Amino acid sequence: MPRRKGISPVIATVIIVAVTIAVAIAVAFWMTGIVGLFTGFEQLQITAIYDDQGGIHLTVRNTGTSTAAITDVFVNNHPINQVNGQFQCDNIQLGQDNPITLSPGQQVNCVLAFNGQPGHFTVEPGVSLEIKLHTAGGKDYPKLIVLQAYNAAGGGAGGGAGGGAGGG
Repeated sequence: MPRRKGISPVIATVIIVAVTIAVAIAVAFWMTGIVGLFTGFEQLQITAIYDDQGGIHLTVRNTGTSTAAITDVFVNNHPINQVNGQFQCDNIQLGQDNPITLSPGQQVNCVLAFNGQPGHFTVEPGVSLEIKLHTAGGKDYPKLIVLQAYNAAGGGAGGGAGGGAGGG
């Protein structure tokens, strides 16, 4: 009687298990790629902040995986449009219908300046201000600065003009 030839059941089981594991790994990598497409996130970082006689300068970078849109700026919890302030990044002025958008990995240089003293607080050397960027995604990115040179009354560092301005 002729003897049948084939692979042993143990070898067949090992092959089936190896193929199943390989397919599972491939599906896991594929699903991770799909999930990454739908779970983008915004993450802004204020990487530098300083002031001079021209205003408060911020360097902002989007380190997230989706586009971020700065829709408002708060200074000491007051919206910038209520405190005589202007905010622009790379010569783009922030406005109610004009958010400042940052693509993933993009960095912009921004300037915050006031047209006179705000009234709610004083902007002069030695004063601490909390600058908070608010995005369309509902996130806030705060940064604290102690002014060294900027004076909203226009005197600059060491300038006595405006030293007694604003106290409220």
